[in-house]
Amino acid sequence: MTDFRLDLGTWVAGFISFVTDTFGGVFDVIRAIFLAAYDVVDLLLASPPFWVVIVIAAILGYLARGWRFALGTAVGLFVIVSVDQWENAMDTLALVLVASLLAIVLSIPLGIWAATSSVASRIIRPILDFMQTMPAFVYLIPALILFRVGVVPGIVATVIFALAPGVRLTELGIRGVDKEIVEAGQAFGASRWRILRQIQLPLARPTIMAGVNQVIMLSLSMVVIAGMVGAGGLGAQVVASLNRIDVALGFEAGLSVVILAIFLDRLTAALGDGETVLGRMLGARAARRRASAAPAAPERAAEPAPERTEPALV
Repeated sequence: MTDFRLDLGTWVAGFISFVTDTFGGVFDVIRAIFLAAYDVVDLLLASPPFWVVIVIAAILGYLARGWRFALGTAVGLFVIVSVDQWENAMDTLALVLVASLLAIVLSIPLGIWAATSSVASRIIRPILDFMQTMPAFVYLIPALILFRVGVVPGIVATVIFALAPGVRLTELGIRGVDKEIVEAGQAFGASRWRILRQIQLPLARPTIMAGVNQVIMLSLSMVVIAGMVGAGGLGAQVVASLNRIDVALGFEAGLSVVILAIFLDRLTAALGDGETVLGRMLGARAARRRASAAPAAPERAAEPAPERTEPALV
């Protein structure tokens, strides 16, 4: 063994210290914005009576997948209420929604950029590989230093962890659009922005929505890790059950996470397929309007038969 050592960790720690000292005010502003967004969403979910939220979720489930999914949603959420985990579940749902929205807002433009630029794709891919393979606990260390203990480090770590599939699947969906369709749009003189907006994004929507689904699922998988840094919610309950070796509390909190995951997964999957109950209802209504607005074909008047004339005899 040699005495040579590459102090990468020391360099990274020095860089984090430099960033904290130099841009501390910027991170305080970011922390305030993220915390305000979380508080607003949490207020909307936790303030109404639980049955109001259950009814709204059941209506969304019906519009997305039908009455079976609506019934299953209502029963699942009522189970969360019955095990006394409703407030924790709403805190967790607020964190997941905020983190997922931030990850989607960042991932879709990055995916579009990677799909339209080979140079950007070659730069972004190794960064995404690094983000996906680095243990999620490592993200918490700089997040705690920059944003202090609370819900914000959990949101930041969740965004970093869940960002990659949104970028990858957005790029994959746009690159998978038939080149002949794109060339047809170019032949008609459409601009790059119009081709992207009216051709590539609509055709790539199922793949992009699959990426959105994966972002939400990975965000939920970070619930327990976020609970370790003071994010609260179901993750804090799981951590508390682990510290106390409380099987009952751990099972109830874990079951609540599973119910939320199934609801969000099925809902986003239905939106990605485009075959929702609401979509079919609106399509049928539009078809009826077109049929009623179409002018009736005018009836042709019966023409008198031409008179038959006999040839004159000479």
